[in-house]
Amino acid sequence: MPCPLPQFAEPEPYGFIYLGFQAEPAQQRPVYARTPNRNRTAARLVQAVPALTRRPDVVSVGVFRAVFIPPLPGVPRYDLAMLIRTVGVDQLETVGTCDQVSALDGEQILAGVNVARLGDTEARTDGTFLFNHFTAAPDTDAEAVWRSLTGWYVTKTGVDNSTALRPTRASSFALVNYARLPTGPIRFLAGQLGRPSFHRFVRATLDAHGMRALPALHRLVHASR
Repeated sequence: MPCPLPQFAEPEPYGFIYLGFQAEPAQQRPVYARTPNRNRTAARLVQAVPALTRRPDVVSVGVFRAVFIPPLPGVPRYDLAMLIRTVGVDQLETVGTCDQVSALDGEQILAGVNVARLGDTEARTDGTFLFNHFTAAPDTDAEAVWRSLTGWYVTKTGVDNSTALRPTRASSFALVNYARLPTGPIRFLAGQLGRPSFHRFVRATLDAHGMRALPALHRLVHASR
């Protein structure tokens, strides 16, 4: 049986730009260790944050480093990520193509809006942050499917926050869920995969709607908020 749905919060009013950065050659190993190249790239991104946040159309910037990415086909396997909040959706194009962002030479994974939210993902800056990338069959209401699964995650895994981002332009993903996890990456993934209800309900629901979940787990390096 599905778990009761949680109480959703008002979506954030901002635009979101989610960028990926490759510091090392792409790897299939799931554990992402610190390397000199990754450290240098992280430092370069952090140094770029003040110039971005001085822009009147930017609200906040977060820099993340990958710690664990399961070897699933299609999952974005970037060493680092950046999440930029813009004042609104109308600023997505201006910020996404501005000199400060172009100079970073990142790959835009998603530009979009927050369509549904549970709790406050950035209430704390410690711990593990999940970027879960959902692919979906054409005409699938990915947001509705995601909403239907949130009760299971709250009840079974203790996740008390979630920020669902929907693209406003062409993207490989129908939805990206941004969440702070209550445990480390291995414990979290093992905890859900080890539950029969995950396969009976979560995976079965995704399969029924032609959706796939492609998780990447990160640590926050720097937040401007």
